[in-house]
Amino acid sequence: MPKLNEHKPLIHATADVERCTLGRFVEIEARSRVSETALGDYSYVMQDCSIWCVAIGKFANIAAAVRINATNHPTWRATLHHFTYRAGDYFEGAGDEEEFFEWRRSHQVTIGHDVWIGHGATILPGVTIGNGAVIGAGAVVSSDVAPYTIVGGVPARLIRERFTRRLGQRMDRLAWWDWEHDKLFSALNDFRSFAAEDFVDRYEAMTPILHQTDT
Repeated sequence: MPKLNEHKPLIHATADVERCTLGRFVEIEARSRVSETALGDYSYVMQDCSIWCVAIGKFANIAAAVRINATNHPTWRATLHHFTYRAGDYFEGAGDEEEFFEWRRSHQVTIGHDVWIGHGATILPGVTIGNGAVIGAGAVVSSDVAPYTIVGGVPARLIRERFTRRLGQRMDRLAWWDWEHDKLFSALNDFRSFAAEDFVDRYEAMTPILHQTDT
């Protein structure tokens, strides 16, 4: 497998990527379709994903067969079928309904930093997923997911907290996902060996300004 590159995203030859903004060390694997999406530094998308109109943070971990922003049909109309808004495909002289597509875009999905989305999960329009959250395999996420929580099921529900609220706040202030590449490398052994709270303790101590009282 080719080594990831800071300057050029690693996009599999069978992936379809259009109108996207891709950060450093980004990887998009085979047969995935990613459109109108911003994908932050170090984030990766595994095989057979479908992602449209999403703002994705750094270090996102997106497993295979995930669908993000599974678009809605017009349930209020006489028909659900897309001949009404993709009319140009069906009728000579008819145009597509741009207002409908803008309505879909207004329901962008937002995903924070260091989020893990498990195999086969579906994220519905308009959902926000907080930093450090985990979405279980096969989950259908129809409402916002709080930071540093683990959810699963259909529809997705809280399984447990990953971190306490206070630890999550401290992790957000530490914001290791914004560190320079060399600093990440220098901290690699600590990422591997320290529990989350011990890791935060160590790096807070190196940055005194982070010792602020939680509100």
